[in-house]
Amino acid sequence: MHLQIHYTLKMKLSYLKASIPATQWISGYTAKLFAKDSVAGITLAAYAIPVSLAYATLAGLPPQYGVYGYLIGGAFYALLGTGKQLAVGPTSAISLLIGTTLSTMAEGDPQRWVDIASLTAIVFAMMSILAYFLRLSSLINFISETVLLGFQAGAALAIGLTQLPKLLGVPGGGSNFFERLMILIQQLPEMNFAVFVFGGFAILMIITGEKYFPGKPVKITVVAISIILVTVTNIGSLGFSTVGVIPSGLPELHLPSINFADIRSVFPMAFACFLLAFIESVSAAKSLAQKNGYEIDVRQELLALGVANLATALGNGYPVSGGLSQSVINEKAGAKTPMSLMIASVTIALCLLFLTGLLKNLPTVILASVVLVAIRSPSSLPPWLC
Repeated sequence: MHLQIHYTLKMKLSYLKASIPATQWISGYTAKLFAKDSVAGITLAAYAIPVSLAYATLAGLPPQYGVYGYLIGGAFYALLGTGKQLAVGPTSAISLLIGTTLSTMAEGDPQRWVDIASLTAIVFAMMSILAYFLRLSSLINFISETVLLGFQAGAALAIGLTQLPKLLGVPGGGSNFFERLMILIQQLPEMNFAVFVFGGFAILMIITGEKYFPGKPVKITVVAISIILVTVTNIGSLGFSTVGVIPSGLPELHLPSINFADIRSVFPMAFACFLLAFIESVSAAKSLAQKNGYEIDVRQELLALGVANLATALGNGYPVSGGLSQSVINEKAGAKTPMSLMIASVTIALCLLFLTGLLKNLPTVILASVVLVAIRSPSSLPPWLC
């Protein structure tokens, strides 16, 4: 009888460790690991805040909703994911999908835009969790590297065209790539030279900084400098638009307003986000795992992404994914375990509680510069996808 109870408990413990990978690495966690993860987590937060603010505007959402993705999604991935350096948050490609699709669905209603974006994350989560229970992790084998790279290249062009008007200081416009391009060409004579020089110099600083100081918080430094310049000088009178007031405090947890018609409408977009997120996340996780000498569980990644997106949706966020650029930042900063994501979440939470007032004078051209640098050369994937 005692042997049977012992065996049952042992089996349950093994199942718990398999389902919640955090129980494996936390058991041997040390102060030395915490010190390294702390530096990485703070560095990741410094990278994530300006990037997520920029990506949220790309998705057509108020800036704070991008930050919520790193705040909530990263923390839940840390509990369930098997990638020790993988960083989870909004990505440029998913933000573009959300922004271009919701422009017709939301009918100009800002709250409906937020609700549908969060609903997309819920549908994404259900797909991912269902794929986990049905053991569909092998579906990554059916997406070729060429198709994904082609999508990334197309997304980079489309994203760049949405950000160029901000860099040039013109209104922009249009509902598709060629229409946006024609309108941008027509508006070139109206270009704001001061905004363009400011944004161009920011791009130069970011590229140079990332080249000579890899893994350092270059973007947040550029953001801080730009805010100071707009605040203490009269440069803002030259036609600069700014982010404005960002609500302080943590997101309230609640379900978005949903109905069956909305679920049916967002299903194709949610499926596209799910496929893209799963492939990008697994590819980035495998690349870093191979470099650092461990393996990831591809099926477990389905559960981790599903739960991370469900939690993000409850906090008003939109779909999140693991990405190579933010994960490389995390790894180069010294991350050894997913604890770095927890520390990044805590850091971001403190910023949301106490520092949002500092962001009101952030020029939108800086956010455009951040996005343009991020998509200037889409990261190549490893030569394998499974």
